[in-house]
Amino acid sequence: QVQLVESGGGLVQPGGSLRLSCAASGSILRVKYMGWYRQAPGKQRELVATITSGGSTNYADFVKGRFTISGDNAKNTVYLQMNSLKHEDTAVYYCNARLIRGILEYDYWGQGSQVTVSS
Repeated sequence: QVQLVESGGGLVQPGGSLRLSCAASGSILRVKYMGWYRQAPGKQRELVATITSGGSTNYADFVKGRFTISGDNAKNTVYLQMNSLKHEDTAVYYCNARLIRGILEYDYWGQGSQVTVSS
């Protein structure tokens, strides 16, 4: 069993910053990548950013230059530093981990962290 525990969400004013953390624990054999998705009310869940175990990153266009994803392989933890936040960044942010066991890959999700950008 694998658990992803998120922390760091909250309320912030436009232009402000927040940092999300996600720690994976349990039967983790090999991490292919970890990342963050978000879902705003009435919208589909969308990719925000991912980072591979080798450190390669991928960002959605709408966060490039504002958000930074980083990871600590030793701690199986991923972070999302969010700067210059906008109203439209308001959403529930979900941590995701794609793990490899043998030839199979599995997706695990965190519980979700509410991020609200409001003045």
